[in-house]
Amino acid sequence: MATEIERKFLVTGDRWRSLAEGKLYRQGYLARGTATVRVRIVGERGYLTIKGQNDGICRLEWEYEIPIADAQMMLDSLCDAPIIEKYRYPISIDGYLWEVDEFLGANAGLIIAEVELTDETDQPTPPDWIGAEVSDDPRYYNANLAQHPWSQWSRD
Repeated sequence: MATEIERKFLVTGDRWRSLAEGKLYRQGYLARGTATVRVRIVGERGYLTIKGQNDGICRLEWEYEIPIADAQMMLDSLCDAPIIEKYRYPISIDGYLWEVDEFLGANAGLIIAEVELTDETDQPTPPDWIGAEVSDDPRYYNANLAQHPWSQWSRD
């Protein structure tokens, strides 16, 4: 068992783009509720992930590598559309890994950065391309973006 401790932020500007190469992620959801079960393909690898409910910025998480053919079959046959497609850019700054997700498809135009922490009290200095924090806004959880894509949100 592992505990994921993560903060999420909107990204502003393009200065982050020169800091890393992106890798395509495709993921869908098999279950949502007390636990969220996700299948994901990254490059030539498949993963099955189980996440518990959020407790602030923490939640339980288990991730297992699975055969890519199984992951593809699950995405094709068990996950509701739209699946989440995004490019992820890993950027290390001052000992913290910032992962910038540039969404595609129904979530195109949305760019979020996540920073993984080892403790809830960690306070990494945000890079200058980090905007508003959205850690406490469930609309920005990938599982919710699959059901309620960003392109359908009201921008009032």
